[in-house]
Amino acid sequence: MSNENSAVIYCRVSTEKESQETSLNRQEEELRKFAEEHKYFVRDVFIDQHSGFSVEREGLLDMLDFIKLQSISTVFIQDETRLGRGNSRMAILHMLKKLEVQVISLSDGGSIRLNEMDTMMLEILALVEEYQRKLHNAKIRRGMRRAVEHGFKPEKNLKDQGNPEGRERKDIPIEEIIKLRQNGLTYEEIASTLRGFGFHVSKATVHRRYKEYKERLEG
Repeated sequence: MSNENSAVIYCRVSTEKESQETSLNRQEEELRKFAEEHKYFVRDVFIDQHSGFSVEREGLLDMLDFIKLQSISTVFIQDETRLGRGNSRMAILHMLKKLEVQVISLSDGGSIRLNEMDTMMLEILALVEEYQRKLHNAKIRRGMRRAVEHGFKPEKNLKDQGNPEGRERKDIPIEEIIKLRQNGLTYEEIASTLRGFGFHVSKATVHRRYKEYKERLEG
C-alpha cells in the first residue's frame, strides 16, 4: 500500500466519562467507513479523552510521532474541533501543514475547510517560523565569527571528525568554553557557536561545564 493512500484516524472527546466512549466508538466507526469510501488504508487509530484546549494529549502526541515515522499522508477527523480548540487547534494545524499532511473532515465531506482568518493565521505562523530560523542561523554565524576572532580553533577540536579509523570527535572543549566566556560571550552564544562547529551541546551544558571549572578552581 502506497504511503500516499495511508491514513490515520484521530478521535477525541472532552472527558473521561464512560458515556463518552459511545461517542468515540461512533467516531471511529464512521471515519473508518469514510476513509474506505475515499480509498484510504487506515494504518492506525488514535484516541483521546481530554480537553481540546491542551496539546498534552497522549493520543495526539502518539499520532504525530507515528505520522513522522511512517510518512502518513492523511488524517481523518470527525470535525475540526476534534483536533483541538483555541490556540491548540491552530498549533496542531500548523504542525500537520509542516508535515505535509492533509486533514480530511467528515463534517466537511473532504479536506478540512478553513476560514480566511485561519488561513491567514497559518501563513503568519509559517512566516514567523521562517524568520526565527533565519535569526537563529544568523546568531550561530555571529557566534562562530566572534569565537574565531577570540582564538577558537575549530580545526584543532574537530580534527577527528569523519576519521576513517572510526574515532569519535573530541568531547566538548572546556578550554574553549573558558576562553570564550572570559572574552564576554554569553552561555547561549557559546552553545550556538559550538553547535555551529559540530558539537551537540546546549546552553545548560555549557553553563554546567563552566560552573564545574570555577568550582574546581575555588576548591
